[in-house]
Amino acid sequence: MRRSLISAFALVSLLAAGGAARAATNVLVLDKAEDPPTCDPGIEISNNGYTLLYPTYERLVRYKGGSSDIEGDLAESWSVDKDGSTWTVKLKPGHKFDDGSLVDAAAVKFSLDRTMKLNQGPAGNLPSLKSVTVVDPLTLRFEQTSAFGPFMSTLATFGASVINPKAMAHEKDGDMAKGWLADHTAGSGPYRISSWERNQSIILDRNSNYTGPAPKLQRIVIKIVRELSARRLQLEHGDADIIEPVPIDQADAMKGNPKLVVESHPSFLAVYVYLNNKKPPLDNVKVRQALSYAVDYQAVVKEILKGQGVQMRGAVPEGMWGHDPNGFQFSYDPEKAKALLKEAGVGELKLTYTFSQAEPTWEPVGLAMQASFARIGVKLELQNLADVVKRQMQAAGNTELSAGTWTPDFADPFMFMNFWFDPAKKGGPGNRAFYDNPKVTELITRAAQVPDQAERQKLYVEAQKITTPDAPYLLLFQENNVFVRRAAVQGFVYNPMLIEVYNFADMSKTD
Repeated sequence: MRRSLISAFALVSLLAAGGAARAATNVLVLDKAEDPPTCDPGIEISNNGYTLLYPTYERLVRYKGGSSDIEGDLAESWSVDKDGSTWTVKLKPGHKFDDGSLVDAAAVKFSLDRTMKLNQGPAGNLPSLKSVTVVDPLTLRFEQTSAFGPFMSTLATFGASVINPKAMAHEKDGDMAKGWLADHTAGSGPYRISSWERNQSIILDRNSNYTGPAPKLQRIVIKIVRELSARRLQLEHGDADIIEPVPIDQADAMKGNPKLVVESHPSFLAVYVYLNNKKPPLDNVKVRQALSYAVDYQAVVKEILKGQGVQMRGAVPEGMWGHDPNGFQFSYDPEKAKALLKEAGVGELKLTYTFSQAEPTWEPVGLAMQASFARIGVKLELQNLADVVKRQMQAAGNTELSAGTWTPDFADPFMFMNFWFDPAKKGGPGNRAFYDNPKVTELITRAAQVPDQAERQKLYVEAQKITTPDAPYLLLFQENNVFVRRAAVQGFVYNPMLIEVYNFADMSKTD
């Protein structure tokens, strides 16, 4: 592992030693609770790791500002053939890796071939990719196994980061340089890792060969500070500029400090409950609808999230194209719930809600449902299990009601509609409600194949007009992303696809 001339420990001590060091306007300090597991784009799938991948690598396309729309990053233009299975991408000239070598089509091919050969988590975000061909130094051709509308969006994922092929000089025992890339970078982004002291700190320095405007922040120091109280104290004293994660109640307590800014933004993180559609009486749509009317959604958002979220309206979250702002939404109506149970011929009903402690909202959600269901004569037992056991039971269809949380890997309704409702994805892949509606399957299959976004949107909205009233899930809420920064930090732009990711290259600090 490389070491900088000033060790990470010494730098952190320097930053904490006095006002002059802390006030440096070209150094930003971010406190995180955990060390990222790796920064290898072909391996990493955690938001924590994306904190490193976003500023150190470029991809063919990127998310535009604060939206889920894509724009060219390394790509200058792209087009698709008539049948939607072959894409041609032209690269922008002149982009350079941090060692000064040019980013070309061969480097893009190497990077995507490597991700697919490693065949780990990030490869799953390129489900239709069959082959990558270098047409000329600035042109690539991508062949799909079949037409796949979201293809260009998949190229914004971190597994599609473009790596300098020279990283292979560090390959050991056929590992494709996984060992070296775990804590080193070989990208063309605005920053590069200059040192990493595991479980202590990571230092990112400006990439002098970066093609874009030179970032105002010369150095990013990421400190690993496990205790929230310690992170908060460092932020309040100016020894840290940003801290995360921050529980909602703690963030609220910091709102009165004029030197701090509590950032709370809508995210695509959906919290919901799987209803096992293949198990009686949950195979009866009227029973599922009754349970959906028995949830006091507004109270859940107010009491559990302290208002930091919104009730879902359909499977596609608010803020993502494909969302239907006028779509059907269940409301709290216990009398209607009772009537539906009566129509379904259901008398006394006893159900089990299975959850784990992996997500802090799951248990209070269960307690809220338990109280609400009791008002319509449904007894709900809570089953708290280890998360791995819960997941196994969900995948096998051995639950009745069970907790779920979902964030998309790429900004496309496919991540919700096709994973949640395609019968081919029942169980572990995503459809843990075991839902099967032939008309919905037809609509979402077509939507995944059409390259035109406007047409795809119509198909996904039409599908939601069926799936939402069918109530295969209890669609609870989208949870806000909350963290806290010093008011001196300027230029941050939040993107719901980039949780725990910061646009460091566009940010700055004032005195």
